[in-house]
Amino acid sequence: MKLPVLPPVKPMLAKPVAAIPPGQLYEPKWDGFRSIVFADGDEVVLGSRNERPLTRYFPELVREFVDQLDVPCVLDGEIIVPGPGRRRLEFEMLQQRIHPAESRVRMLSETTPAEYVAFDLLAVGDQDLRDQPLATRRARLVELFSTVRAPLHLTPLTDDVEVAQRWFTEWEGAGLDGIIAKAPDLAYLPDKRVMSKVKHARTADCVVAGYRPHKNDAEAIGSLLLGLYDDEGRLASVGVIGAFPAKRRKEMYAELQPLVTDLVDHPWSWAAEMTDHEGARSPRKSEMSRWNNGKDLSFVPLRPELVVEVKYDYLEGSRFRHTGQFSKWRPDRDPASCTFDQLESIAPFDLNEILPIT
Repeated sequence: MKLPVLPPVKPMLAKPVAAIPPGQLYEPKWDGFRSIVFADGDEVVLGSRNERPLTRYFPELVREFVDQLDVPCVLDGEIIVPGPGRRRLEFEMLQQRIHPAESRVRMLSETTPAEYVAFDLLAVGDQDLRDQPLATRRARLVELFSTVRAPLHLTPLTDDVEVAQRWFTEWEGAGLDGIIAKAPDLAYLPDKRVMSKVKHARTADCVVAGYRPHKNDAEAIGSLLLGLYDDEGRLASVGVIGAFPAKRRKEMYAELQPLVTDLVDHPWSWAAEMTDHEGARSPRKSEMSRWNNGKDLSFVPLRPELVVEVKYDYLEGSRFRHTGQFSKWRPDRDPASCTFDQLESIAPFDLNEILPIT
């Protein structure tokens, strides 16, 4: 591989802001795997944010880069997987693409093929463009992608803050994550938070259904497991919250011990068959870590009597897409009142209108 920029390269990052800033260039924030792609003829490397190569997991994308890119280049973008009919992004389906078995990788590349959305160009031919302003890099990227077809895409971009605000509101319905704002004169600065990101922020009152001990201290809380009641009165698992200060983790552990219960008396008693060596339980049989299949996902069941207000961005299916953030305890709320009805309903938006395939 003869490129002026070689792997690994850490991607340029964004810092969260409360509102879309004026006077910038705006792109949608894609909900996928960030990947810097190094393409030189038949040689293709799909890098990742944590510098673990993704190349073997997406052979269908490797073929597309080989077939479609006539000029050696280094791209920054996002690997995504659309759901049935390409109506919206499905991050859970994307996570399933990370699998150790070669046969399953091949099968998934056919049944749930990935796509790639490019939004920056670090190098083209023998030119390193990282010191060039974003506006220049974007113009070169548009030129490079002038003959490129799906499943490789060029991300939409606007300099109109009102258009960006409309994207932020409407495109969430297609599974997009928010808006990225970049200064037109911005050089490419690996691993630096020099862009801005605006994400949807919401709150929900959830039932605390259990906890996982901290990985380094069995008498400290690692994360709290959250539930909401569905229309039939069943407590559904919706996600977790964590990231507590060390002192608070130990305090919470002591506070929660009186609520520890046997799983047979718990709303998730069906999880009894999922038992680890210490007798703790896993709340979902399908809850697996795609990056670390050996990760212990067992939990300690609690009587569902506590309510916590949680900050979250959006739901994927019936669960929070990302780990929630603790806001405050809600001793005034009846756990039975914590239902899905409190959550905001997002109007669907067709991904095909954002990334057409023709």
